[in-house]
Amino acid sequence: MNGTSAAAQVIISIIPIVGIFMGSIVIFFYLLWNYRRRTLLIKAGHYAKPEFNLLTFSLLSGLLLSSVGIALTVFLTVAVEGVSYGLLGGIIPLAVGAGLLIFYVIKRFEPKKQSNLNE
Repeated sequence: MNGTSAAAQVIISIIPIVGIFMGSIVIFFYLLWNYRRRTLLIKAGHYAKPEFNLLTFSLLSGLLLSSVGIALTVFLTVAVEGVSYGLLGGIIPLAVGAGLLIFYVIKRFEPKKQSNLNE
């Protein structure tokens, strides 16, 4: 026989549903208030478009993903299973991180294009 009561099973099954519902409400209100804040800033003339530095982002995420990928690959190969399909859990972030680092190197050393508006 099952050791838990029916009431405990109902409570245990309701907890994730309530958590997902409350998380959705929090996300909805964050998006709504952020939208209203931006529109008020635009109307007041104080809105500054945030700058996104793609090179810094690709360097940081490439280093992080490569580090995690190397650690997982070594751990899964040596400590856990050896060479198997579980090794993909380390190889995939390693490959994505290496790709982002290659993108960073290519874009960093790419010559800047200068446009002459006077011509």
